[in-house]
Amino acid sequence: MMNQSLTPRAAFSVTNCICHDQRVQKITEVVGELGCDITIIGRKSGICCENDNVPFRTVRFRMIFHKGFLFYKFFNIRLFFHLLFHKYDILVANDLDTLLPNFLVSVLKRKTLVYDSHEYFTGVPEIQERPFVKYVWKTIEKSIFPHLKYVMTVSDSIALQYMHQYGIRPLTVRNCSRSSAGINGLSAKEIGINPGDIILILQGGGINVDRGGEELIEAIFLTEGVSLIIAGSGDVLPVLKKRVTELKLSDRVKFVPKLQWSELMRYTKSADAGLSPDKDTNLNYRYSLPNKLFDYISAGIPVIAGELPEVAGIIRKYDCGLVIPEITPETICSAINNLKNNSGLLNKLKQNAVNASGDLSWEVESVKVRQFYDKIINIPDF
Repeated sequence: MMNQSLTPRAAFSVTNCICHDQRVQKITEVVGELGCDITIIGRKSGICCENDNVPFRTVRFRMIFHKGFLFYKFFNIRLFFHLLFHKYDILVANDLDTLLPNFLVSVLKRKTLVYDSHEYFTGVPEIQERPFVKYVWKTIEKSIFPHLKYVMTVSDSIALQYMHQYGIRPLTVRNCSRSSAGINGLSAKEIGINPGDIILILQGGGINVDRGGEELIEAIFLTEGVSLIIAGSGDVLPVLKKRVTELKLSDRVKFVPKLQWSELMRYTKSADAGLSPDKDTNLNYRYSLPNKLFDYISAGIPVIAGELPEVAGIIRKYDCGLVIPEITPETICSAINNLKNNSGLLNKLKQNAVNASGDLSWEVESVKVRQFYDKIINIPDF
């Protein structure tokens, strides 16, 4: 067993912005409470990185390239040498894009490796039409995954996919939200929308292709007395902003940039319903359980979502929203009007979301993380 006088040092690697990666922040808090010395390794990705709000030591690489092959190549090279020449006892790779250097260093230095798969990486839509890129990532995954001992992921569907492929069943740790009981919502005036409108929110750090944003804007155009908050970042935001201007919806659709979670939840708590209109166009979306779903439930608002098995399963289990058969402007509009014109249904679903938040909270889900890392810290000869 580990000498209790020594403090184990854990390095968490991630290519996302450290400031806004809710999962990494929540898990490092739990591991830190177990007595580990935490370092989070990432990149400088915005002005938010200049004012470090993360309560742990951080290492942020300045990158010349910010996306594509050259970004991943140079990030992984820098990560490899950093891990190689610094003393860490536990190496935590968050997603496939940080796994290779962590694995190599764990073998060379005989350190404990943990893999946290935030998504089904080889199923993301950005690489489905790029066979060589997908082949490279799949080759890395196939070469390393069978050798992993400590693995977690975000949904049972992804865990079963890995089990089927590699014979290893990761621990499922869902992206449940912290309790937001002490956070107050904003007023319509503070947001800058029409008083009396029903308020919807679409939030996310990856409002990208096939996430339903385009259809949602068209649905708002088909409604009256409805305003929308789009909070976050993503590749399709310029397209959405242009379409909002074309349809003259600027008074009803407000765009909010990436925010710290507590500030984001002020917007979420001001809404009457949250949207998760991801399409079933790839395995990653099909098997996902996104942060936004749990943020909506934590805020006590119902969810409108499509027929993705994990998301729809949560909504149906707790009766805390509406599942629509397909992501089209017409089906989204119908669901919105259903809530707008039926206050009894809306209030019932809101109450069910509040009830569900008791089960689907990080305070409950984090027990699994604590048990997972407690076993690692206390293994013989750690």
